Amino acid sequence: MAKKDKEKPEAEAPESEEGEDGEQPKKKGGIMKLALFIGLPVVILALGGVAALLLLGGGGDEAHVAEAGEHGEVADDGHGGGGGHGSAGAGDAYFYEIPQMQVTIQNGSGGFAHVQITFSLEIADEDLAHGLDENLPRILDQFQGFLRELRPEDLAGSAGAERLRLELLRRVNLVMGEGQVHAVLITQFVIA
Repeated sequence: MAKKDKEKPEAEAPESEEGEDGEQPKKKGGIMKLALFIGLPVVILALGGVAALLLLGGGGDEAHVAEAGEHGEVADDGHGGGGGHGSAGAGDAYFYEIPQMQVTIQNGSGGFAHVQITFSLEIADEDLAHGLDENLPRILDQFQGFLRELRPEDLAGSAGAERLRLELLRRVNLVMGEGQVHAVLITQFVIA
């Protein structure tokens, strides 16, 4: 019997050593670590690429919206046409100053914020300034209606400022006619 007792512990010892070494758990842990070290950076890079694409390449739709007419049709002059944004040289651009506007907006937490903003409109023809004078109440009404619906987070950062410019450009061209005003320039902007 003494021999049998010695044989059993020896026979059990290799099994327990394999279990303690944990070759199976190490392989599973190694595969998981490999998946994390390779897969996670790939996912992060893919998400970063998508974010960069949306931030850098996503502005085309907004510019397209700004050039669209009242009923959604695309303006004939586009970016490559004679009346586009890039057609006016430094010498033949004129600026029309919009009086300073003060608007109260909601801040999202039940309170209010005050926006003080001044714009300049870029026009190619100095004669258009007379038409802008005549239509200034309509333009201001369009701007006020839009600005009152904004929240401070809508105006945050350069992307917020660009969306603001494009929407105001669309609204002034609804009043004046498509392509009359080439750009809206924000000359003063304060949120308090």
